[in-house]
Amino acid sequence: MSVLVVVDAANVVGSVPDGWWRDRRGAAERLRDRLVSYAAEGVAGRPGPVEVVLVVEGRARGVESVPGVRVESAPGSGDDLIAELAREARDAAGRPCLVVTADRELRRRVEEYGAECAGPRAVHGPPS
Repeated sequence: MSVLVVVDAANVVGSVPDGWWRDRRGAAERLRDRLVSYAAEGVAGRPGPVEVVLVVEGRARGVESVPGVRVESAPGSGDDLIAELAREARDAAGRPCLVVTADRELRRRVEEYGAECAGPRAVHGPPS
């Protein structure tokens, strides 16, 4: 069973002051494209292949999925959708789940469902 890697797009994009606020959708698309290599290679000590889900919200909604990265547009709070995905992974026979975010409250929520967490740096360097 492959690891489900759920990436909090708003939090990860917001961790690098590169002008993302001028084009939130474009920043989410650039992140999505970087994540493709992680799907094959793995992330944060989890060898690939892994299933990568990028959760977008707000002005980044509507970003399309690409091979290797499924994009989910949260209808409301991205955190709520991320927590739901972590719960679904737990309910799927304890599927391993890694959530990439620095948001402390979100980390607390997903850890209640058995998910592990990694910070944004896990997807800012070369795949591990």
